[in-house]
Amino acid sequence: MKKIAAALVLATALAMPGLAYAKDLTIEAQIAAYRGPNTFLAIYVTKPDGSYDSTLWVAGQNQRYYRHLRNWVRGISSVGGNIDGISGASVGAGQTLTVHASLADSMIDAGYQIHVDSAVENGGEYANDVVMPLAQASSGVVATGTGYVQSLTVNF
Repeated sequence: MKKIAAALVLATALAMPGLAYAKDLTIEAQIAAYRGPNTFLAIYVTKPDGSYDSTLWVAGQNQRYYRHLRNWVRGISSVGGNIDGISGASVGAGQTLTVHASLADSMIDAGYQIHVDSAVENGGEYANDVVMPLAQASSGVVATGTGYVQSLTVNF
């Protein structure tokens, strides 16, 4: 019995480090220069099949404008997600939002993607303003947005 217990302890000790690894990310979203109210952003991850996985950050704390971040709202609503503790102020024109997050190592180079939806009160809204693969090759690469996000950089 002691040999079985020792074998289980050893197997667990060898397997657990692989489960615990996390990759620290720094995400920088440079907002384009424009005249008008601050930008609301949702930065989130989708699975390889395109379905919603998790929210990394929401910029803009007035929830009545979240509906304009359409793809993110659709995704988070489908899983009953909660954004407590991962939201902050909206971002002004020409400013840079920096977000620090950790993701499981297993998500890197596995088909996951980082998405940014953007919107401005009484202005336009851009679902998938920027989409970037969560891949080692994308680290440090500058992706260009199609709306209020001028550029997005993910470093890990």
